[in-house]
Amino acid sequence: MAAPLVRAARAPIAGRLLSTSASLCKRAAPLGPLPNDQFEGKDVESLEKYRSITRYYKVAEAESKKPSWWKTYEHYQQTKADDVKAVVDIGFPVYRASFIKKAKARKELLKENHRNLELERASRHRTLQIPLDEVREEWEIISGPFHVQNVAKHYGVYKDLFGEATFVPTVPLKVYYNKGEEFVLPVHHGNMVTPSEASTPPEVTFEAEQDSLWTLLLTNPDGHLRETDSEYVHWLVGNIPGNQVHSGIEICHYFPPFPAKGTGYHRYIFILFKQEGHIDYRDDLRPNPCHSLKQRTFKTLEFYRRHEDSLTPAGLAFFQCKWEESVTQVYHQLLNMREPIFEFERPPVYHPPQVKYPHGQPLRYLDRYRDSEESSFGIY
Repeated sequence: MAAPLVRAARAPIAGRLLSTSASLCKRAAPLGPLPNDQFEGKDVESLEKYRSITRYYKVAEAESKKPSWWKTYEHYQQTKADDVKAVVDIGFPVYRASFIKKAKARKELLKENHRNLELERASRHRTLQIPLDEVREEWEIISGPFHVQNVAKHYGVYKDLFGEATFVPTVPLKVYYNKGEEFVLPVHHGNMVTPSEASTPPEVTFEAEQDSLWTLLLTNPDGHLRETDSEYVHWLVGNIPGNQVHSGIEICHYFPPFPAKGTGYHRYIFILFKQEGHIDYRDDLRPNPCHSLKQRTFKTLEFYRRHEDSLTPAGLAFFQCKWEESVTQVYHQLLNMREPIFEFERPPVYHPPQVKYPHGQPLRYLDRYRDSEESSFGIY
């Protein structure tokens, strides 16, 4: 039995054999010496000993300062930080209390409330009432400006109006559109307002000193029909004494929103600037009435750069608006032009090839393949 096995081992084998050398890839030379190359092939016992921890720390610090060919985690973080452009704050400086001080004040307030017998009795009898107006006023002073700033960043308000600049809206700006004699529609930070509801100038209020001067701007960065980077100014009032908006100089009279059909939601942004003194707006003055889109073309950043020595943004509010039937009358009667309409052609609904004997399909499986004009979009 041994002879056949020897013959079988000596006989050539047809086909291709796999070898370990063929499966290995050729390694490229490293870009530089590795950290432990100096100890390669040396006896550890023959190396020089540090003898003290102080000498070891000195040698380790000297080695860490030597340049290396590889990048550390700090190097990668520094390169990423250098790529990010610095954001310029063009608003008023805002003091933000530290977390430790807030926690300490909150702890003291809780202790005082626990010692108050009237609060304890009202809470036990479920008659405790929270003054929401006072809570809102406190929120608008402490945390409100930072919340509004985060919402405005989310909607891209600073990016589209001021480029790489931002500001904290320290002055609460309250804007209301009248809806009849008893109801008003407030403008917050991104809520919906229809063009018919914003057809007349709103009521704007804010806290201001009597001898202070302000400028109010209403602009639309999403509605320009020809230039992508330009805006349409809808309202511009300058040299407002105190908070009396109607007593200011109307540089550009109020114009209702006119978002084009098919362009989705537009942002209409109110910005309140505080003036250092009286400003001559002669170059920014528009005719009254101004029904020309060319004359209403506007850029907030250019306007701010012309008067940056005298203007500081302090308040912010904005709403969203989309097309409705009343916009057609604005184009035809006020702007005296044909209404632009942007349409989106929805692609036909894709249906996979019909199976003769569908398995595991719903009972209405054949409805998607019927010859009918009724759309089955959204059924499946």
